[in-house]
Amino acid sequence: MATSRQRGGRTVSTNGRTRSPRGEQNAAPSPGPQSIRSALTVFAVPNYRRFVGGQSISLIGSWAETVALALLVLKLTDSATVLGLVMGTRYLPVLLGTAYAGVIVDRHDKRRVLMLSSSALGVTSLAIGASVLAHTIALWQIFVSAMIFGVMTCLDNPARMALIPELVGRAMLRQAVTTNSILANVGRAVGPAIAAALIHTFGLGWCFVFNALSFALVVIALLALNTDALRPSAAVARAGRQLRDGLAVARGNRDILGPLVMMVFVGTLTYEFETSLPIFAEQTLRGGIDAYSWLTTSFGIGSIAAGLVLIRWPQTGLARMIYAAGGFGTAMALLTASPTLAAAIAAAGLVGAASIGFLTTGNATIQLAAPPQMRGRVTALWTTAFVGSTPVGAVLIGMVAHSYGGRAALGIGIAGCCAAICAGLLIHRALPVPIPQLFDSDNHTTDTTTDKHA
Repeated sequence: MATSRQRGGRTVSTNGRTRSPRGEQNAAPSPGPQSIRSALTVFAVPNYRRFVGGQSISLIGSWAETVALALLVLKLTDSATVLGLVMGTRYLPVLLGTAYAGVIVDRHDKRRVLMLSSSALGVTSLAIGASVLAHTIALWQIFVSAMIFGVMTCLDNPARMALIPELVGRAMLRQAVTTNSILANVGRAVGPAIAAALIHTFGLGWCFVFNALSFALVVIALLALNTDALRPSAAVARAGRQLRDGLAVARGNRDILGPLVMMVFVGTLTYEFETSLPIFAEQTLRGGIDAYSWLTTSFGIGSIAAGLVLIRWPQTGLARMIYAAGGFGTAMALLTASPTLAAAIAAAGLVGAASIGFLTTGNATIQLAAPPQMRGRVTALWTTAFVGSTPVGAVLIGMVAHSYGGRAALGIGIAGCCAAICAGLLIHRALPVPIPQLFDSDNHTTDTTTDKHA
């Protein structure tokens, strides 16, 4: 998952840079409209096909488990606060450890790191599924599995994001990032439907077993990659200050700092759907298990539709991300105010569309702005801002939902988008236009500066 993107007006190429109507120059040019067929040429790369094939199935399994986990916690405790604590525990290691995990990713073979994390996640899901099916599941087991999930996610997310450029090279990076995001949201759309079918037919435990099997397919796909066709950036030797060097690069480039700071606000207050949506569906709308599945499925469908548009009109840059945050906040307001389940399902589709625009623009923007030898560290900071903010956000949203209901929990997300817009505007005005990095065909830096780490 990795990398750079999203939203905004059309750009004009000027000597390898792009200038938006507002005068912003981006780290790389945003191409004009292209046909869906040309945008999907990234699938002609065999390694990319194998990778996204395994990841797509795994993401379907992960979303099936996410639905089942929320329902399992509510079934055991009937407490929105406990649900928030479980989700917070799940992502606390991401908050504390992902920045350093990015250094580890830069030092090692990203494919092997993914094989390790996928194997551990699969075994954990299988153990929980077996306990649920045996009717021996206890709350402490859920908290332990949540902690293991968080530790493995520290490595998994930045390694997965940083591997994509090695699969396709820089020329196809935008297409790869956008299509990967679309397939991820296919998982968001299909996973809850599969969860509902498994729960109604066999029970909650089979959602966890299904996810474990999907991780096995990820490992098989990674083993099937042709390593000779990869474009790996050189492994970074162990040395001091490597984490601080990554932070310094992020601070000095608004196309990295801006998306990161905006994601801190949105990730903490808006992207807590694993906590807010089940409560909104079950307790506010009185819709039960099916309502949560429908909302999540609609979210995924909206994301896919927006992703198809972004394939043809790929966007990058901080200015475009600010516009996307505005659209995200508007969609969240419509969902929060929805009076009925039908209206909420329609609004969830708009939220999904706005979400994929915000994510892919920010992801692609930092990927293109990051030097290859620091891509693991930069994408780890993105993961920390996006996923690592959950321990704070999930507990906060759970407490708000417990005291004031699901509608208030979603309303906090609107404030997150507004705060992100303000932060993005301040950084856009405060920092100079970033100097673009230049790359050769082997994805190595050919910057004109004398210091290759500049």
